[in-house]
Order: sequence, then C-alpha cells, then structure tokens
Amino acid sequence: MGTAPDGRFVERLRRGLRRTERAYSAGQERPLRGYTAAMAAFGAYTAAWTTAVRIRGRPLPDRPVPWDVALTAVATFRLSRLLSKASVTSPLRAPFTTFHGSQGPAELHEEARNEDGKDTIGELVTCPFCMSVWVVSSLTAGQLLWPRATRTAMGALAALAGADALQLTYSALVDRTTGE
Repeated sequence: MGTAPDGRFVERLRRGLRRTERAYSAGQERPLRGYTAAMAAFGAYTAAWTTAVRIRGRPLPDRPVPWDVALTAVATFRLSRLLSKASVTSPLRAPFTTFHGSQGPAELHEEARNEDGKDTIGELVTCPFCMSVWVVSSLTAGQLLWPRATRTAMGALAALAGADALQLTYSALVDRTTGE
C-alpha cells in the first residue's frame, strides 16, 4: 500500500545515501552498500547465535577465563588465516577473488573481484582481520553451546599455530646456518 509520500521519502533517502557515498569515497571505489549489507549479515548471524544460546538455556560466565581468552585468540588467528590465505581453502574464495600469486609459506595473495556484490565478500574472505570477527563470534558461541567439542577444536588450531611457528623458526635457522 505505497502512497506517493512514501515513494518520495524512499527516493529522498536513496539520493541522500548516494550523496553520502560519493562524499565519503572521495572518488575512490568504496562499496559502502556492501559494507552495510555485511554489517547487517553479521548482526543477524550474531542474533542467531544469541538466540540459540538463550533457547538452550546456557548460562553466560561471570567473566572470561584467561586461558579461554588466550586459546580463543590463538585459534581465531589460525582459523582466520586458514580461511583467508591458505592455498587449500582457495576454492572457497575463488568465486569472489582473483589470484595474484604466492604470499609467504603456503599462503596466497588474492584480491577481491570488482563485480556486483563480490567486492565486499572478496574483501571479507581475503582479510584475516575481517574474517577473525566472524571466527571469534563462532568460537565464542561454540564455547557456550558445545564447550568440550569447541575447546578440542580450538586446541587443535592452537597446536597448528604452534607447529607453524616452529616450521618458520626451523626454516629461518636452516637459512642462517647454511647461508642461503
């Protein structure tokens, strides 16, 4: 039941948003609409987890346990890099990115595609910092819903991060001692 005043309001709102987008971007490509959609999706994702935790009646801890914070941080770091940079997970990113070469041991440099809607998703899936927001939310919800299984998975991710650090340290020592 749209009326003429409703249509004019929506059109004024669209014009105002386009003006804001042009003023903000200063002539550069900045997908503000995509970012807005990503924020809305993250809000819905977080609300879904919150609802699941409430339905299950899981109590929230009074405060985070330092060990859980440290384990979550390391697991988030490793899973975020695995999802956003690893060669083996490139098929997940391929619809939204373009391959540009290797970037460090077993990691790739990819860039977001500049196609409708793919630029924002491409930025999200190639940015370990951006991905970590989603990962930490998932791990936190997992700790509330399935604490034993989640801590086990986080322990494995932390062990993988430790193994990666040892591999890099070993390679650096070999390079230093052989002069290569």
